[in-house]
Amino acid sequence: MRQLRLSIVGFGTVGRWLAAAIVRRRAWLEAACGVELSVVGVATRRDGFLYREEGFDIAALLGRAAAGRPLADHGGARRWETALEGLAATDSDVLAEASNTNPRRAEPALAHIRLALDRRMHVITSSKGACAAAAVDLAALARRRGVQFRMESTVMSGTPVLSTLQEGLAGARVVALRGILNGTANHILTRMAEDLDYPAALADAQARGYAEPDSSDDVEGHDVVAKARILAAVAFSRTVTLDQVVCLGIGGITSDTVQQAVREGRRLKLVASVRSLPEAFEVRVEPVALSLADPLSRVDGVMNALAIETDTAREITIVGPGAGPEQAGQGMFADLVSVVRASGHP
Repeated sequence: MRQLRLSIVGFGTVGRWLAAAIVRRRAWLEAACGVELSVVGVATRRDGFLYREEGFDIAALLGRAAAGRPLADHGGARRWETALEGLAATDSDVLAEASNTNPRRAEPALAHIRLALDRRMHVITSSKGACAAAAVDLAALARRRGVQFRMESTVMSGTPVLSTLQEGLAGARVVALRGILNGTANHILTRMAEDLDYPAALADAQARGYAEPDSSDDVEGHDVVAKARILAAVAFSRTVTLDQVVCLGIGGITSDTVQQAVREGRRLKLVASVRSLPEAFEVRVEPVALSLADPLSRVDGVMNALAIETDTAREITIVGPGAGPEQAGQGMFADLVSVVRASGHP
């Protein structure tokens, strides 16, 4: 049975979920994929990069992380100050990069990914900022090095939208994409349609754990902009810079505006749209009053959706959860399985 060595950079909720899934699904990975996975590297901001050639006891790592104890307590591990130093000095078959949750910042995740690909490691990642900035270039680098680069969980977490574009709709030409891609913003607008004002709807989202105390990335549209840029890269092979995206968040939306849409038989949603027009390539993130006939109008709460228009299928709409450690972890696990299978394993 083939041995596959994995390094995980970023051992927060997503990285830990992935590690736990490897333990939980070990028998299935061996039977269905013909591979035995070992975690040989793990990196956190506090612990630096730890490497154990014979593999870590994953359950022990998870126990230390849950208890807030240093991972370096695990015996027999070599240590480097940074993930970049550790990746450069050690060998893995796959890098799982989950270090960066900021949609506006590419580093340090981008440097980790580039180094790994250049060293012929497969890469799976949940780091939106890095993929938004350089997905086209990273995919090209992966092709040159003969390895896989996958980023399913960067858009709608574990709901398989990128793999649908890349594999499920292989051979079709994408004409346009429209999506509700941020659960926090969608929850706020849903509650405002139920007659809450913006401050009360935001407070409700924070009380439920859907919004961070600083929710600017969600309500100002930065998170959705990153996802729209990733969609442009995957569906159109286009690198879109921040200044090429029209972005209007929901912070200035009043309850009167939302209720007016309700009275008109519409629903106000924060919509990302990516379109290739005859005269321009257009990426927009903005509140839109959608007709109730539009499938996106009925996507409420923290649910996400992506409508895909192609030359062969008028419109396909995928609806599912778009956030959460379980969803993001599942997206990375699915990418890991795809890497194993695409690498010539059963």
